[in-house]
Amino acid sequence: MMKSYARWMAGDGGECLKDVGLLVLRVWLGLSMLLLHGWGKFAGYADKAGGFPDPIGVGNAMSLSLVIFSEFFCAALLVAGLAARFALVPLVVTMAVAFFLIHGGRLVGDGSGEMAFLYLAGFVALLIAGPGRYSFDHYILRAFRG
Repeated sequence: MMKSYARWMAGDGGECLKDVGLLVLRVWLGLSMLLLHGWGKFAGYADKAGGFPDPIGVGNAMSLSLVIFSEFFCAALLVAGLAARFALVPLVVTMAVAFFLIHGGRLVGDGSGEMAFLYLAGFVALLIAGPGRYSFDHYILRAFRG
């Protein structure tokens, strides 16, 4: 039993599990970002725009617009695995700004940026690894390669 498992893992089985893992991570983080963070900002834009933090000096409304683009639209692209690496760049930047500028790099205590830090780690991992085989990106690239 162990030998057959080891052979399977050394062959296509290991690649399959890696791609399933990337799919789970991509969909989990993307949907969490979209539904728990992006949707509320998108739906409440008018109420939030005036008082939204402006850590990079572009204005409150523009800061909120950039965050909505990242947390809602880029997260949706990430879930689909469509232009995933391009979508991950704004997500990484948004989480880095949230963690370092908004939360001051704090992982514990009041005003902790723990959630931003965890999202940042997951998004960086996906940026490095790519969206995996179970993504629109994979099928589009495969169609162009022939």
